[in-house]
Amino acid sequence: MKKGSIKVSVLYTLSEGSTFDMDYYCNKHVPMLAGLLGDAVIGATVEQGLGGVEPGSKPTYAAMGNLYFESMESFQNSFGPNAEKIMGDVPNYTNIEPIVQISEVMI
Repeated sequence: MKKGSIKVSVLYTLSEGSTFDMDYYCNKHVPMLAGLLGDAVIGATVEQGLGGVEPGSKPTYAAMGNLYFESMESFQNSFGPNAEKIMGDVPNYTNIEPIVQISEVMI
């Protein structure tokens, strides 16, 4: 991604009793996002946690989703009107409360 773009990261912390349906997330939720947010999204990644720093340890996060936008304005203009629908889909793939971080790409 280019310097100055906006990265919206959604992290799902792994804990006892947490569930996360990666198939639903990748094949239903992310395509829904693409349809709702359209050309405002300039890039996206989905990551599945495999482990921590110590061999055999559990990952901190079950999954991470990242969306990239040209500017904060393009993020807000595309996400805002669709926030209720997007957030309403979360229970379909996880019981984890998502953590959201908005960042500026520096390098």
